[in-house]
Amino acid sequence: MNKHRLSAFVIATSLSAALVAGCGSGTSSSGSGTSTTTQNSASAASDAPAASFPRSVKHAMGTTVIKAQPKRVVVLDSGELDDVTLLGITPVGAVSPHLKSEGGFPAYLKDKIGGAVDVGPMTEPNLELITSLKPDLILTSKVRHEKIYTQLAAIAPTVMAETTGFPWKANLALYAQALGKETEAKTAVAQYEARAAELGEAIKAKNGGKLPTVSVVRFVAGPTRLYQKSSFSGVVLADVGLPRPAAQDVDQLMLEVSAEQIGKADADVVFVTTSDDPSKTKETEVQGTAVWKDLPAVKAGRVFTVPDETWMSGIGVQAADRMLADIAKATGVDAPQ
Repeated sequence: MNKHRLSAFVIATSLSAALVAGCGSGTSSSGSGTSTTTQNSASAASDAPAASFPRSVKHAMGTTVIKAQPKRVVVLDSGELDDVTLLGITPVGAVSPHLKSEGGFPAYLKDKIGGAVDVGPMTEPNLELITSLKPDLILTSKVRHEKIYTQLAAIAPTVMAETTGFPWKANLALYAQALGKETEAKTAVAQYEARAAELGEAIKAKNGGKLPTVSVVRFVAGPTRLYQKSSFSGVVLADVGLPRPAAQDVDQLMLEVSAEQIGKADADVVFVTTSDDPSKTKETEVQGTAVWKDLPAVKAGRVFTVPDETWMSGIGVQAADRMLADIAKATGVDAPQ
C-alpha cells in the first residue's frame, strides 16, 4: 500500500481512470515505443486477439507499442509482482514491499520469484540495474513512478496503471493485455470472485443468515489506520459480502485515528496488521487503552492478527486468496478451494 495517505481526491480520480476512458492529446514518440497520447481506462481491452503481437496498449501515461510477447519483465510495485507471477511469469527484476520491515520479497510468493533481482527501493528504483537486466517490459503505476516514466520508457516499453489499491482488478487486466495473457487473467479473477462469494455464503449459513461486520486496523509508524471500502482489503471484504461498521463504510482509502479514537474500529470481527517494527507504531499504546479493551470483539476474542504483506501490500488475486483463507479461519468455516 501507499506509504503516505492518498487523499479522497486522488482516490476518486483513480476510480474514474479505472472505469472511464479519459481524453487528451500529445505527441507520439518512437524509440522506446511509447507516446504521451490519450489517457485511458486501466481496464481497456485490446482489439487484438490474445497473445497477438505487436500490439498497442493504452494506459495512464499514453500508448505503448509492444512488439513481441514480453519475456523479460520488471515490476516496480508489489501488486504488479502478484499479477505477473499469477500469470505464470517470473520477473527478472522487482522491488520488495516498501513498508516491509524485515525486507525482501513477499514470503507468500517465494516459490514464484525465482532469481528475480531486487531493483528497489520502490520510491527510487535503480535505473542502471534495471537497464542491465535488459527488460522487454516494465510495469508500474503513475501514482508511484510518474516522475521517471520517460527514463523507464527509454529502457523498455513501460505500462503504467493510474494508481494502486482499489482498482487492482482493472490493473491486472491492463498488465495482462501488455503480456498477452488476457484470458488467463479473466479466468483467475472469475474463479477468485466465485470463491469469495462461496465464502460469504458459508459465513452467512454459520451465523444464522446474518453476516458479521468486519473492521481492518493497520498499525504503522504514525497514526493508526482504519482501512475503508476504497482499499485493496476493502474490495476483498466486499467480494465476500462482509458489511463494514459505519466508520469504515465509506468510499475512501482509510481513516487515521488516535488511540482515543480507536472505538471507531468497533465491529463483530477485527483484523489487525502491523506494517513496521511494532516499536515504531502506536500498537502497544492503542491496545493498552480502555477504549480498545472495551471493544466487544476484543472481549470476545474476535481480534485476529493477519499478514500485512497480503492484506495491504499484496494487491492481487494471490494475496486476495490468502485473505479469504484468513477470513475463513476467523469466522470458523472452511476456506473455499
